[in-house]
Amino acid sequence: MNILLEFFVVTFRVLWAFVLAAAKWLVRPKEKSVAGQVCLITGAGSGLGRLFALEFARRRALLVLWDINTQSNEETAGMVRHIYREMAEAAAPAPRVGGDGEKDALLHCNLQVYTYTCDVGKRENVYSTAERVRKEVGEVSVLVNNAGVVSGHHLLECPDELIERTMMVNCHAHFWTTKAFLPKMLEMNHGHIVTVASSLGLFSTAGVEDYCASKFGAVGFHESLSHELKAAEKDGIKTTLVCPYLVDTGMFRGCRIRKEIEPFLPPLKPEYCVKQAMRAILTDQPMICTPRLMYMVTFMKSILPFEAVVCMYRFLGADKCMYPFIAQRKQATNNNEAKNGI
Repeated sequence: MNILLEFFVVTFRVLWAFVLAAAKWLVRPKEKSVAGQVCLITGAGSGLGRLFALEFARRRALLVLWDINTQSNEETAGMVRHIYREMAEAAAPAPRVGGDGEKDALLHCNLQVYTYTCDVGKRENVYSTAERVRKEVGEVSVLVNNAGVVSGHHLLECPDELIERTMMVNCHAHFWTTKAFLPKMLEMNHGHIVTVASSLGLFSTAGVEDYCASKFGAVGFHESLSHELKAAEKDGIKTTLVCPYLVDTGMFRGCRIRKEIEPFLPPLKPEYCVKQAMRAILTDQPMICTPRLMYMVTFMKSILPFEAVVCMYRFLGADKCMYPFIAQRKQATNNNEAKNGI
């Protein structure tokens, strides 16, 4: 094709992409069904991972829950089973006399949840657990890379082991889980990979260098993977990047921006964050930033001079917003050491 003609075609497609994106703002796309599909969630024992599990359970997905904490993971599984049981009892006929009503109801709808204790920061643990999942459950259709950690130390005070741990869990684990489950998705040309990153994977702040680096890495991994799937013309495999603002899960307890600004930009409720992410996942939205203001912040960071960005950070109180959080973590560490007689 003549390059000039091809240029006009590309221009039209770019403009058409804008039209389609605008249309989705006006007309809510229909959500796809994940009923009966195997959905694996890392970091499912608490926080956003637990809420994602409950939302997928309500949509009748078959859940595979990974977490390093066995007890909290089983607690999430118990919540999922409760949801399954309520749906099953609403759909199933009365149980047989003398039978196990809960078991009969769950089997009637073929809804199950599987739990695995897995440290996603360890590559071999990921691969061995993934092999168990394939043998015991089946192939994964929806992969939600959610597990995350934060060290809570200034760079020069942070032990190298914690920096490595942050990178392993928040970034490297995405490579390993994806390598474990993507081959079958490619074979079937069907699947969905969700990367739960952070707004701190799009722009940064002081005091959390390791966390920002890990989340920037996760965003870069996700974007490159998305392009690779497009280049391979595997349009049946969808990807969604989730980049929320500060979420009130306790992970960054103490983090504060300027008190006059805080009422207009408070920490997100975890339930709201997950509901917005679920809507994006189920409508095959490539990326979701919550709140929408994060899109504007990312855009301005890309076009403004660095000194202008610094001025904005200082006005918002975002330049040192993590310092109270780090101070609290340091105090908690000192208290634990004193309690243990160290």
